[in-house]
Amino acid sequence: MPSASDLPQMTGLPFVTDGGIETTLIFEMGFDLPLFAAYPLLESDAGRDAFRQYYGHYLQIAQCNGLGFVLESPTWRCSHGWGAKLGHDAERIRAFNHAAIVLMEELRAGQSGGTPMVISGNIGPAGDGYRPEEMLTAEAARAYHTAQIEAFAETAADMVTAVTITHTGEAAGVVLAAKAAGLPCAIAFTTETDGRLPSGETLAEAIETVDALTGGGPVYYMINCAHPDHFSGALPNGLTAGRIRGIRANASRLSHAELDEAEELDGGDPHELAQDYVRLTGLLPNLHIFGGCCGTDYRHVSCIAKAISGELSAA
Repeated sequence: MPSASDLPQMTGLPFVTDGGIETTLIFEMGFDLPLFAAYPLLESDAGRDAFRQYYGHYLQIAQCNGLGFVLESPTWRCSHGWGAKLGHDAERIRAFNHAAIVLMEELRAGQSGGTPMVISGNIGPAGDGYRPEEMLTAEAARAYHTAQIEAFAETAADMVTAVTITHTGEAAGVVLAAKAAGLPCAIAFTTETDGRLPSGETLAEAIETVDALTGGGPVYYMINCAHPDHFSGALPNGLTAGRIRGIRANASRLSHAELDEAEELDGGDPHELAQDYVRLTGLLPNLHIFGGCCGTDYRHVSCIAKAISGELSAA
């Protein structure tokens, strides 16, 4: 099984990842995604080709800018609870998670050159990523997420990453399940416009609580699905700030409630978002994993990659 020390992004080498896969598939590629679930597209040739096209843009960005790349599988909704709502039983969900990593392997194997690539099994929350119906205990979250994480442990996944996490109990449960399966785990919290998690916890409180509950279990933390304006003034300081290594922000300044109700995509300004990322590198000493979330696509990540590469060259 891989360990944290095996992950090339732990060396400080800058990495990019993808943008908002679901919003891209819906608004730009014309797919219908019930319950915002992308993973069912793995069943069809057209769906798999769409994924190859989608990830291909980002792989090219990484290579052109001399950056590493984190291949996040399209499995944010591929857990048993969400799968049941889509008519998929536990065995089909396990097969979908396996198939997603096989596709990530194919994409990695098809790239030439020395760009380091990490395959991450992507995990989403058990409830709504904007309005959690309940705050799970660590043990309840561990029980919920174990099956998906064990499925990833049976594949070539190098790690798992839980994104759009709204409260510390669920984060801790994911980490404990990943530790039991022998996989490194990253946790990405989302914030409201005040920089706090939907649970009301500050980022500092959330990181310190999860570290305490799991013995410092996450290999690192990230922030996702919020605009930098929402959280840049609420970042932790000192050692806690150093635990944050990645950002997958929205380009839109809309709140979660506004995004939920939006009928058109708000893509914001890719160049402005890139400059926001450069400023964030001055606030977070270990920040070196950069991607996007809702409403962002390869154009945003391309701007971010160029800005970060230029910043590193000037340093």
